Amino acid sequence: MNAPVDVSFFPRNAKPLTAYRPYWAKRFGTAPFLPTSRAEMEQLGWDSCDVIIVTGDAYVDHPSFGMAVIGRVLEAQGFRVGIIAQPDWQSAEPLRALGRPNLFWGVTAGNMDSMINRYTADRKIRSDDAYTPGDVGGKRPDRAAIVYCQRCREAYKDVPIVLGGIEGSLRRIAHYDYWSDKVRRSIVVDSKCDLLLYGNAERALVEVAHRLARREPVEQITDVRGTAFVRRAQDEGRTWWELDSTDVDTPGPIEPHINPYLTTSEQAEQAGSSCSKEQQAPAQGEADGAIGAVGADAGTEANAGLPSQGFDFKPVHIVANPALRGRNARALPPREQTVIRLPSFEQVKSDPVLYAHANRVLHLETNPGNARALVQRHGEGATARDVWINPPPIPLSTAEMDHVFGLPYARSPHPSYADETGSHDGATRIPAWEMIRTSVNIMRGCFGGCTFCSITEHEGRIIQSRSEDSIIREVEEIRDRVAGFTGVISDLGGPTANMYRLGCKSPEIEAACRKPSCVFPGICSNLHTDHGPLIKIYRRARQLRGIKKILIGSGLRYDLAVESPEYVKELVQHHVGGYLKIAPEHTENGPLSKMMKPGIGSYDRFKRMFEQYSAEAGKKQFLIPYFIAAHPGTSDEDMMNLAIWLKTNGFRADQVQTFYPSPMATATAMYHSGRNPLKRVRRYMRDKEEEQVDIVRGEKRRRLHKAFLRYHDPNNWPLLRDALREMGRADLIGNGKQHLIPTWQPLTDGSYKSARRTNSTASGKAGKAGEAKTFARAGKPVAGRILTQHTGLPPRPGVNAAKKAAKSPKRPR
Repeated sequence: MNAPVDVSFFPRNAKPLTAYRPYWAKRFGTAPFLPTSRAEMEQLGWDSCDVIIVTGDAYVDHPSFGMAVIGRVLEAQGFRVGIIAQPDWQSAEPLRALGRPNLFWGVTAGNMDSMINRYTADRKIRSDDAYTPGDVGGKRPDRAAIVYCQRCREAYKDVPIVLGGIEGSLRRIAHYDYWSDKVRRSIVVDSKCDLLLYGNAERALVEVAHRLARREPVEQITDVRGTAFVRRAQDEGRTWWELDSTDVDTPGPIEPHINPYLTTSEQAEQAGSSCSKEQQAPAQGEADGAIGAVGADAGTEANAGLPSQGFDFKPVHIVANPALRGRNARALPPREQTVIRLPSFEQVKSDPVLYAHANRVLHLETNPGNARALVQRHGEGATARDVWINPPPIPLSTAEMDHVFGLPYARSPHPSYADETGSHDGATRIPAWEMIRTSVNIMRGCFGGCTFCSITEHEGRIIQSRSEDSIIREVEEIRDRVAGFTGVISDLGGPTANMYRLGCKSPEIEAACRKPSCVFPGICSNLHTDHGPLIKIYRRARQLRGIKKILIGSGLRYDLAVESPEYVKELVQHHVGGYLKIAPEHTENGPLSKMMKPGIGSYDRFKRMFEQYSAEAGKKQFLIPYFIAAHPGTSDEDMMNLAIWLKTNGFRADQVQTFYPSPMATATAMYHSGRNPLKRVRRYMRDKEEEQVDIVRGEKRRRLHKAFLRYHDPNNWPLLRDALREMGRADLIGNGKQHLIPTWQPLTDGSYKSARRTNSTASGKAGKAGEAKTFARAGKPVAGRILTQHTGLPPRPGVNAAKKAAKSPKRPR
């Protein structure tokens, strides 16, 4: 195997996306929509497609949809790209609709993992699919990436298959599968694809496409960063330094060093035995000792003058110890020629400790500046295969990001999805497109490192930002081209809204860093937190003609925001539509340390700033915190304390998020192994810091943690009463304000009503403790009113609101 040719971290040293010579088919020009049928191909004058993308999502030609980005990037390189969206996977015939691709199949399960898309955190089948016309569920198979690859192979056996998308990224090594509750093989093995491109793969995809266009066999494309593939064990190259990481430390007795100046008999005597060989031939033993001593002291020249006595002298090869550090760091092998061997699939499948160890090694090798290649064996004996994972791709530069987002997207669903009126807003509407049709993605990546999140595993920790002009052009394009635009931009953000142009102060330090997070346990001293460029974009965008409001809908990292009061003021006074959603996730240090999230003190600080700037602007706005139930490391007492905090602060959780173990996430490794991969994984735990992680398993306990978040739902009260009594906290059961849940139970089933409706209508009776006060009287909030997580908005003042509140039927709480 050839060593990687591009080992530089910096984008300026990577070949730019626009530096490739276009493929000959560029003469066909740009398609208004990438073709999905033979008729569309004929209209474009195509006789065939160079690349056909198979996707589990409906085709929406928008830069927020992966298949559109990949298709337009390849089109800009001169390739003819067709799309087969949500095919019937029962046979290979639908995959033949566009004919045989000239170069390769591009396969993706879609913007979401197909299993997460189809199943809830309780493994129940969803009835909807936001990426399907009409929000209809069941339009893609389980583990869609594997199924689509199989059907592509059936359709045209000899065409290379290149797998991508988040489903492939999160399964590039042996991974725990929550839905089957077992460790599954790498998706490269199960799908039998020729190449897997993980992450945002524009750079790798363009390189692979041009090399396949030059008729280079796909088996020889093994040196592209951001790719994974399968090779036979005997086909491994000889230019790699292999570091064995197939086991964890196993403490045991330390054997003493042998004294080189002792004879064989003296060594045996010291060990409590005798040497029969020396007793039989003492002269020969003395010769042995003499030769050994001279050889050790005088070297090979002295040895050359001695009689051989039948010995075969061999030169000694000194190999640098990779474990050396400090002054001997130069002795380490070159990182670009080093591969780390992870525990095999069979090992991690049967040993949770080794699974946690492999997960830790994987996450330590994710910085493009210093990551080494990884290899993991699958199978045994003659059937053994190695899955090779090359280092992550070099992040895109700002110019390359502008190029990708500036391609000629139609910014709408394919015309074939239109209803009888030619609209996409009726029965065939695609909810995912509705959500992002007036939003702008300004950056990629996240250095937060939250253990339950898959963003860093997919997009990486290096922030890749667009230029200000590119962002403003897209806002203007939405204003001028999107039908029904009302003047409101729904979001100006990304994975994290306020990480635009944030990064390490030193490129050298950034290239060498191996920390999983730049903001945990505190903000790194090398991270600059200047929100100035983002503030400038906000102000410029909201001053554009025809733009009434710029909202921020992406997740906000509030521990970073408080470092820039000017940013918080700009955000609160101009870009909040009544309420702002943020995610502290929990209040207790136990689960927060397993999530790598800041303490609740950061939330309190942000809340004070939020309220201060809202008051200065004369606005009544509310923070809506989101929390996770049943996360690894969360005890029942932690959830009880969170419920008390929620009630004390007057919050009712309308939408509750239960921990969902996604493949390859650090929190998922905790869930499966009971160990904490954020720290060194050992076979035997030595101290308190290596305690077993508390894992919330089983339906009953997961329901309990969810019930604590929804302490106000009468359906949960029986479960909570039993749990509180078992925990010795029966003092929280009662009918006073200081109690968490009441002692009485409604006669009805207590079905939970939408928080939007509950907050703006009158409440019913609350039992012996007294009549429940209505939340709205004459249209004005009552003291002690409880906000909701979803809206946080009080009843609107006015005569109509008062009339509605008076007419609303009373319901038991």
